[in-house]
Amino acid sequence: MTASTAAPARSAGTPAATARKKILLVDDSATTHMWIKMILNKSAYEMVSARDGVEGVEMAAAQHPDLVLMDVVMPRMGGFEAVRQLRARHATRSVPIIMVTTRAEAKNVEEGFASGCSDYVTKPIDSLELLSKIRNFLEG
Repeated sequence: MTASTAAPARSAGTPAATARKKILLVDDSATTHMWIKMILNKSAYEMVSARDGVEGVEMAAAQHPDLVLMDVVMPRMGGFEAVRQLRARHATRSVPIIMVTTRAEAKNVEEGFASGCSDYVTKPIDSLELLSKIRNFLEG
C-alpha cells in the first residue's frame, strides 16, 4: 500500500471545507500509477493507491476516499469483485467508482456497471476525459 500526494496536506487549522478530495487508485500497473499521478498532480486532488483488489478494499476502509479509480484485471482480486465488495459495505456503498481498464469489450463494460461501478473509462487514458469524469463526481 502506498500513499502519495500532489501537494502538502492541509494544516490542522485549515477549515474542513477546503480539504482536498481524496482519490483511491487501485491498479497493478506501475505505468498507470505514474500516468494518473501526473494527471492528478495538476489538480487539487490527493491520491492514495493500492496494487490489487484486496489492497483496494482495505485502503478504501482505512482511507475513506471520495472517489475510486479501479482497474479490472489485477492479482488476488479483480476489479469487478472489488467493486462488489465496496458496494456491499456501508462506508463505501455510495463512493463513486470509475473503472479504468483496457477491457473495452461490451461484455466487460456491462459487467462493470452490473458490479456497481459509476462510470467506465478505457485505456489508453484520455486525461481530459478522466479529469472531466472525476470533476463531475467530486464537484457536482
